[in-house]
Amino acid sequence: MDPQAFIRLSIGSLGLRIPGSALNSARSGIQAFSSPCLCEIRLRGFPVRTTPVPFISSPDAIPDAHSIASSFYLEESDLKALLAPGCFYSPHAYLEIVVFTGRKGFHCGVGVKRHQIGTFKLEVGPEWGEGKPVILFNGWIGIGKNKQESGKPEAELHLRVKLDPDPRYVFQFEDVTMLSPQIVQLQGSIRQPIFSCKFSRERVPQVDPLSAYWSGSVDSVDIETERRERKGWKVKIHDLSGSAIAAAFITTPFVPSTGCDWVARSNPGAWLIVHPDACRPESWQPWGKLEAWRERGIRDSICCRFHLLSEGQESGNVLMSEILISAEKGGEFFIDTDRQLRTAAATPIPSPQSSGDFSGLGPVTGGFVMSCRVQGEGKSSKPTVQLAMRHVTCVEDAAIFMALAAAVDLSIEACRPFRRKLRRRSHHSL
Repeated sequence: MDPQAFIRLSIGSLGLRIPGSALNSARSGIQAFSSPCLCEIRLRGFPVRTTPVPFISSPDAIPDAHSIASSFYLEESDLKALLAPGCFYSPHAYLEIVVFTGRKGFHCGVGVKRHQIGTFKLEVGPEWGEGKPVILFNGWIGIGKNKQESGKPEAELHLRVKLDPDPRYVFQFEDVTMLSPQIVQLQGSIRQPIFSCKFSRERVPQVDPLSAYWSGSVDSVDIETERRERKGWKVKIHDLSGSAIAAAFITTPFVPSTGCDWVARSNPGAWLIVHPDACRPESWQPWGKLEAWRERGIRDSICCRFHLLSEGQESGNVLMSEILISAEKGGEFFIDTDRQLRTAAATPIPSPQSSGDFSGLGPVTGGFVMSCRVQGEGKSSKPTVQLAMRHVTCVEDAAIFMALAAAVDLSIEACRPFRRKLRRRSHHSL
């Protein structure tokens, strides 16, 4: 399998300090730093990121060199767009970091304005497209608009900007998951079949090792049962030889909560993601658990929460991701320690290799693991999955994430509101 080239642009080690007597200067407008400092990180073509900036009071202190405030992931088309000449007043693209004190909002009915402390700008250059690790900036830099009598800026920002190659495998389901499609790897215009996906609702035979985990089954697709609960769904991922190398199946049925017709947070449906047990070829080993429910609002969302399970256990798990996906438009489920869960940064992602080595693919030092883009309710969803190359050493490693992606996609359908039977009102009722 050949990966596609991606670049990770990380901004971290943030800190703000005010040298010398400037901290007490009324001219700066940031005398006491009574409100938190924030920065907006801007890159053309990407949403603006907002993150706090710690205030450094000691002149000798240096922010944590390993902390990551925000990351951008750039594919080849993004780099071409950034390196292309711009128009109007911005012929070149820049990474721009604007630091503010205070927050937008209202206090006692009066609008509160943020005060801009200063701006850091870094031009996008040819080195961004070379695919090599490079530190673009590391250290302190003056960003204040005013100068002290010594000529030094009144505010200094510490940051570390780094580029790292982050190659990924990109896969796509060729049809709707319930239609048991092939899964192909995308490499430019080439679509290479890698896996097949088998969806079923039928009763699991007693010889099927998944039956030990099975929560329930139906002899056929019972429409009346589907009105009350959704259970017995199973997806198996097969390699090109036809061997099942990963699976996902419902362990907790998707049922409407009391007094409503949707799956609520108080009682979510759940999937178990499994891979073959290397010690017992006919058995399966739990790897992860995906829970899903419907969040009601002006526009409903489906919440997907994924836990990584300890080896061979369904308890002792680690939360890796909790994502809201638009029920109408769909969206992206992802596992990314930079974007969401800092506490998971040192958690190993166990490898479901057929060799029996379940010690893990190495610690996740921060960054992208996988993403799955799905469509909303009632739409023809053909999930697209991106997977960081560093988490894949064999096809079995990729297959377990395909099973997770299939479970995410099917959860959009499983969380649709249930149909209620209309009760006939009695003529004698008041």
